[in-house]
Amino acid sequence: MALITCPTCSSEDISGKPQPDGRLLIHCDSCGYEWLRGETRRDPTRPAVRSIDSLQAEFPTAADVRPDVRERVMLLQSEFQLERPEPDPDVEPYRARYAELFSQDRLRSATPEQLHHFVNSDTVAGAGNVSGFNRAWKTQGPDRSADQVRATIEYLLYGPESLRLEDRLTQLVDGKKGLGFPGFKEALLTKVLCVVEPGRFLPILKYSTAADGKKEIAKLVFDLDLPPAEKVAWTVGRLILWSNDLLRSLVGNDIPDLQQAARFLLWAKNQPAMSRT
Repeated sequence: MALITCPTCSSEDISGKPQPDGRLLIHCDSCGYEWLRGETRRDPTRPAVRSIDSLQAEFPTAADVRPDVRERVMLLQSEFQLERPEPDPDVEPYRARYAELFSQDRLRSATPEQLHHFVNSDTVAGAGNVSGFNRAWKTQGPDRSADQVRATIEYLLYGPESLRLEDRLTQLVDGKKGLGFPGFKEALLTKVLCVVEPGRFLPILKYSTAADGKKEIAKLVFDLDLPPAEKVAWTVGRLILWSNDLLRSLVGNDIPDLQQAARFLLWAKNQPAMSRT
């Protein structure tokens, strides 16, 4: 170790002690200063940390849908469009109103009444049971509750640029670091995304449910197996966004209005097998 000198006193009178992680603890025998050298050796018994890009590369894509399934879905789309279901006339003005309200310039001016209505309205998509939200709203009071909901929406849409949207979404769903508001979780966070980016987000608000989650729709309509939500490495935010983008890519070109595309998917998953052949 003659070539190593102490950064504090410049002495070459030093010794080294190997560490369990593969680095070397250097000790200066002259002044007592210690420092570490070398790179950490990964413990082979611990799984390697996967990058988000490598995980996303393993997520199913539109190319994974079998040709016979594609043909079946095309027949279902033709059957669905023959009925020409009328769009809900309330959706577009509602979506435009809240998209403007949730803009970065106007979000702070959103009133408690407007935010409470957004949660409890089924326009665009119903969030299901929101009793937990309403209890928290009543307990904390409209003004304090509105402050927290505005902060939640702001973090989701305009949070730190260093965090990807899917990671901000995960933090809010999990309530990490004190973020979020009780009951304003996956379904309502996804509804916010639906009104702000209607060209990207399908109004299907849960990743996995017994009735109409995106995971279940992918299996029933396209025969694709998506990862379980409890698989930690994927994280809930990643699954929410990636499953949305997958379903959008599968139906968006043929049914570009995503409100109608969602109606098609929810209809198609309930069709008997004979309709799919």
